[in-house]
Amino acid sequence: MLLLGLDLGTSSIKASVVDAATSICIASVQYPDQESGIISLQPGWAEQSPEQWWQDIQCAILKLNATQKFNPKDIAAIGIAYQMHGLVCINKENQALRNSIIWCDSRAVEYGEKALTAIGLEKSLATLLNSPGNFTASKLAWVKENEPELFNKIHKVLLPGDFVSLQLTGEINTTIPALSEGIFWDFKNESLSEDVFNFFGFDKSIIPNILPVFTNYGNLLPEVAEKLSLTSGIPITYKAGDQPNNALSLNVMEPGEVAATAGTSGVIYAVGEGLTSDKLSRINSFAHVNYTADQKNIGVLLCINGTGILNRWLKNLAGNDSYEQMNQLAASISAGSAGARVLPFGNGAERMLQNKQVNAHIHHLNFNIHSKGHLYRAAQEGIAFAFRYGLDIMRENNLHPTIIKAGNANLFLSNVFIEAFVNATNTPVELYNNDGSVGAAMGAGIGLGYYKSAKEAFQQTNPIKTIYPEYSQEYEACYESWRDCLVQTMK
Repeated sequence: MLLLGLDLGTSSIKASVVDAATSICIASVQYPDQESGIISLQPGWAEQSPEQWWQDIQCAILKLNATQKFNPKDIAAIGIAYQMHGLVCINKENQALRNSIIWCDSRAVEYGEKALTAIGLEKSLATLLNSPGNFTASKLAWVKENEPELFNKIHKVLLPGDFVSLQLTGEINTTIPALSEGIFWDFKNESLSEDVFNFFGFDKSIIPNILPVFTNYGNLLPEVAEKLSLTSGIPITYKAGDQPNNALSLNVMEPGEVAATAGTSGVIYAVGEGLTSDKLSRINSFAHVNYTADQKNIGVLLCINGTGILNRWLKNLAGNDSYEQMNQLAASISAGSAGARVLPFGNGAERMLQNKQVNAHIHHLNFNIHSKGHLYRAAQEGIAFAFRYGLDIMRENNLHPTIIKAGNANLFLSNVFIEAFVNATNTPVELYNNDGSVGAAMGAGIGLGYYKSAKEAFQQTNPIKTIYPEYSQEYEACYESWRDCLVQTMK
């Protein structure tokens, strides 16, 4: 039996087929080949087209089929991972009314701040576990005020994964974790938040039917199955945001376990037990994939908006260097980048900096000694230092990881970044040959009931290597210099 996993990222769609019996990934593809762009009509805005997502997903599945490494008719279930916090508004014909306002969009910050003032910080953190910030509910408030005619046409509000599931099945539904990441969910009362809906003036009817994370969300439509050479009626059995799904793919399911990613954005995701929140909402708490009313497993998420997107920006700027060449040039430079420091905050308001839009900065650049190799290394070190800055906030909140699990992908493919990360954070990293689409496929197997638990699903998954800190004192001095640059910039 085969399982199909889809991962709707900001840069591309990843699709993988996994053999359920062996948990081995048979085939995996990425589409499109060139990284997808972000539509930014004004500074601080970030949008993508839901229709384009759907077209790219179909192309990814057809590209996967074209590998001829499996029979598409043997796929028994589909799982979906998706970029978190995005707003998709659909009408009664199930059509998207506008581009999705995605996770790194900053236009709704002031709407979240007004809601926080009205609800009160103490109550907001106790019930929502977060400030409303620029999350999905605040994005919807922006639409209500600035696009009232469109707002009045809204039938349902979806997260990106809900939209993908709708295209596959024709069914409209969502989950508690999805609602929690949108700041629609009241954890204390286990219900939609009266405070949020009343303050913003939303009707609760815009929220779809709420289902568990591991369940049947609907069956594949015949016309979609025919187009994609799949079996009509197979179920979609799993949906989760990309970071909870990444944690699942690394078998980070129990309190105290920690995962990390460094794709377009950078994330450290720790599983906590019980309702927990940061007093300044610099890190954010959402329902984990195994959250229940009885077992309140909370995913505590540190997000850095500008990680891989900084690396891509430099790549585009340099013109001819591949990521591998960039990593080689960065590795030819000594640790510390000869004093050059990069702040990677050029992709919207940063939650760990209390929703400030700091923008990216290069400090201490010397035209006589610094080459593009120095800049490549300083960027990767700057990203690692941003992780350290955020991890210190997590430590303030009594989260003290002894080891961090990560997929062997994106920036974790760079030895320069890994060295900087483990030494800046003074925390070992376990690397796994896994990614979000594989995790989504395994989640589909859990939702189908083929696996009884995540532990059973990932029992054959072992780290490919562990990297330990060796130069933490050397990197500590570099980090202090980087932090001084940040402090001066934020004044």
